[in-house]
Amino acid sequence: MTDANAAKRILPLVDLTSLNDVDDAASTANLCARAVTPHGPVAAVCLWPKFVPQAKAALAGTKVRIATVVNFPSGSELRPVVLPAIRQAIADGADEIDLVFPYVEWLRGEKVKAATMVAAVKAICGPKIPLKVILESGHFTDMARLAGACAEVIDAGGDMLKTSTGKIATGATPEAARVLLESARKAPREIGVKISGGVRSLADARIYLDLADRIRGATWVRPETFRFGASGLLDALLAALDGGPAAAGTQGY
Repeated sequence: MTDANAAKRILPLVDLTSLNDVDDAASTANLCARAVTPHGPVAAVCLWPKFVPQAKAALAGTKVRIATVVNFPSGSELRPVVLPAIRQAIADGADEIDLVFPYVEWLRGEKVKAATMVAAVKAICGPKIPLKVILESGHFTDMARLAGACAEVIDAGGDMLKTSTGKIATGATPEAARVLLESARKAPREIGVKISGGVRSLADARIYLDLADRIRGATWVRPETFRFGASGLLDALLAALDGGPAAAGTQGY
């Protein structure tokens, strides 16, 4: 597959992301403007909850979905904080919720507490709002434990397994992505996978695209089931689509 063809497949799978402490109305406007490219729109923009209304207005009439994060990035906020934030985000126009799994609690054995968070959030999201659950896979040194966490997220109602917040040293890795893809393959219902954290070049993204194709099949790879959470990646994709070198993007995430 040529770089241009790979970029053409990947572009509509991107959740164009900005989760920086310095984000403001101007950076949000820029993010939304970048989301609709000459080669087509990305899947979604992913931003802080307070910017959801602005993004919803800016992208009205496009196919770009609005995603926001909760329990982010620590995964340790309490339900009385997390659940109202989700209700407000949905009321403000969020189409998708990215929840950080309470991985610290889960890893120290508080598995029921972690699973009930996912179930409570999915109850608010309902069937129409996809719930992506961020495992923070970089904190799992044992892939068997990561697979166990994936299984519990699926059982609790999560719709998509996501690798990383992008806020710790280890983001997405092929090893972790394989676990998420295999967990989704074994699930009794359709489960998606989102690769995020450190995917900045077309070469990076192709590794995960090829892995998804091998494990799930090329027809499975579509925006409803497979995403890349990234910001700098978009520059690399557009460069390849415009016939230039597919260098790494310069922006974060």
